[in-house]
Amino acid sequence: MSLLTTHPFDDDRPHEECGVFGIINQKDASALTALGLHALQHRGQEAAGVVSFDGKQFHSHRAMGNVGDNFSSEDVIKRLPGNMAVGHVRYSTSGDTIIRNVQPLFAEFAFGGLAIGHNGNLTNARVLRTELVKAGCLFQSTTDTEVIVHLIATSRASTVIDRVTDALRQVEGAYSLVALTEDSLIGVRDPHGVRPLVLGKFEDSYVLASESCALDIIGADFIRDVEPGELIVIRDGEISSYHPFIKTPSRFCIFEYVYFSRPDSVVEGTSVYDARKKIGAELARESPVDVDMVIPVPDSGVPAAIGFAAESGIPFELGIIRNHYVGRTFIEPGDHIRHLGVKLKHNANRANIAGKKVVLVDDSIVRGTTSMKIVEMMRNAGATEVHMRIASPPTSQPCYYGIDTPQRQELLAAKMNIEEMAKFILVDSLSFISIDGLYRAMGEKNRDNETPQYCDACFTNDYPIKSQDNDNGTIKKQLSLLTEIS
Repeated sequence: MSLLTTHPFDDDRPHEECGVFGIINQKDASALTALGLHALQHRGQEAAGVVSFDGKQFHSHRAMGNVGDNFSSEDVIKRLPGNMAVGHVRYSTSGDTIIRNVQPLFAEFAFGGLAIGHNGNLTNARVLRTELVKAGCLFQSTTDTEVIVHLIATSRASTVIDRVTDALRQVEGAYSLVALTEDSLIGVRDPHGVRPLVLGKFEDSYVLASESCALDIIGADFIRDVEPGELIVIRDGEISSYHPFIKTPSRFCIFEYVYFSRPDSVVEGTSVYDARKKIGAELARESPVDVDMVIPVPDSGVPAAIGFAAESGIPFELGIIRNHYVGRTFIEPGDHIRHLGVKLKHNANRANIAGKKVVLVDDSIVRGTTSMKIVEMMRNAGATEVHMRIASPPTSQPCYYGIDTPQRQELLAAKMNIEEMAKFILVDSLSFISIDGLYRAMGEKNRDNETPQYCDACFTNDYPIKSQDNDNGTIKKQLSLLTEIS
């Protein structure tokens, strides 16, 4: 017996690190936090946690699996009383599942308890961890988030906010985090603003969340994005804003627009759905193709395919039908059933495809194994030509800022040129949007190579935040939330 994933189109993709949510001054804080995490489920499916405070003590529930599997019970919510709470969802990983690593993390300090949830990755976590262990700190998890906890504990600053600030001034990397103390909700973005964080209001409550879609699900109003390098403290119905870090150019992750954020979110003032349609339109202008129909690779390729079809005048068709009622895994006995398992999640719309020339629009190619399956599916359905257009430049570099990407040697674009990639995935033609085209779709004239407007290191090898965690110039794989350190 072996374990078969039923997400063949999802497994060969980068995975977002996580999503965070926090709310204060709301009697249904835990229930609303669970709802917010539901909206952020796309940012992490392996684990979820909520910590609340009832005025006297903190309460925590953390579990492996999806939010709906662990926070739908009324009994669970009742065990999380209080008018303030923070929550966290974590992405899938191939390592062992370890419950003690599930966030939010909680610790008791001299000033009282503090819970913290973190989205992103610290690029000097290993260096700091080594120093803290030498100083006598005892780590209970393998997360870089716990590094922040120990830095807060060892800080000599007097107030909670000063301790948090002192700790974050020592870390490097890309992060958005929410934290809960006995009287405050805290939100912070790193100085480059690589990862998203938004501020909203629900009745008399303030809300912090990774994306605006988490505000929508509870009926909260969007106020604004938390600024890069900003630390927000919400206490007694008032918001205090601080900018304690050295100001640096904003480098928001452009891949949030391409793939990670939900299409119904608005991040950094831009509709993700509109951005993806514009990327598709630019892709059509750069790489036209003579075909009968435009087919999106579901679900993330849909907005770009709509934009491609509108710009090219080629009909948009749902050539791949997704089954939304399939669980994540099942046990299978042999290779034949394993092969059939690909069709559990998606199937070709054979009646529309047979005898037609098609272009598939997808958001990215990582290892290329997914693309091969899709192309094979189209040819088996009778397509006479299969072309592919990708709504991002070739992903040739790994991400060290909170995205779980394969090592560079596993990335198809790091090993092959575009012609070789086309032969590998067996398409008649393959094109990617150019880096300048991606920027034009985002409203910029071109990429400013002197001061790029976004973090695009996975395409360009231009890493805005240097790493101390390296061996002979090669950055180590980031600490995994759910795996042991080897």
